[in-house]
Amino acid sequence: MRLVILFFLLAGIYGLVGCAGGTATTQGGPPDVVVEERGDSPYPEGEALEEESATTWGIGEGAAYQGDPLADPASPLASRVVYFEFDSSEIQQDDRPIVEAHGGYLAKHPDIKVTLEGHTDERGSREYNLALGERRANAVRSLILLMGASEDQVEVVSYGEERPAVDGRDEGAWQLNRRVEILYPGE
Repeated sequence: MRLVILFFLLAGIYGLVGCAGGTATTQGGPPDVVVEERGDSPYPEGEALEEESATTWGIGEGAAYQGDPLADPASPLASRVVYFEFDSSEIQQDDRPIVEAHGGYLAKHPDIKVTLEGHTDERGSREYNLALGERRANAVRSLILLMGASEDQVEVVSYGEERPAVDGRDEGAWQLNRRVEILYPGE
């Protein structure tokens, strides 16, 4: 009899707590899992709830991304383009963390290779722009190698002005065309 009363008591409490919030589908966890949001939970995030045989996956703040680091939108590895000033092959301070992150990633994954594509805007001769695109790609390559990647992991190619990111003959278009693209296999 005590078990029956305990069962109904727990079922009633569970029903009340379960009604306190809506349901939300999860991202990054097992497919087709629905997790009920319950407000203040006594369980730490990501910890299995033994009596309920459930786990939380990527719910709440502080949850770490669980997947390929190259696909993590919050990681600098998600950025694959480094921009340059006019007539310059110097990596800008804001873009250094992106290049350093890719160098560190390659150092940890020696079997992965990248291609660095150097690009310029349309101003300048074809030959000058090919050389400038190569200098830009080599600047990115040098920093990647400083972060521990090996030389055989990094290929450099220059397209100069031949493959613009955007069409246009104004500063807005030119800024987007002065770049190095970091390409991984399959991209």
